[in-house]
Amino acid sequence: MSTKDIITNKLREAFTPESLEVKDESHLHEGHAGHRPGGETHFRVYIVSPAFKGKSRVERHRMINVVLAAELAGSVHALALHAQAPGEG
Repeated sequence: MSTKDIITNKLREAFTPESLEVKDESHLHEGHAGHRPGGETHFRVYIVSPAFKGKSRVERHRMINVVLAAELAGSVHALALHAQAPGEG
């Protein structure tokens, strides 16, 4: 299973999002810190979930970082997060 699939599955399970998009942007970072051949090092996540209602941006990011702790400690070098509650935008 790819890192992208693992991230997607963990976020779906943890937050039951209304929408979720995980983009592998590793190709944009070739030659930069953390990049490895084969990619799967730099990701951007767009997630909308009721779990984020009433939470600050920092709280939302912390919630996601807890769920993805193993990936962040291992193969994922960078994770850009766009986390919203339904109706925000």
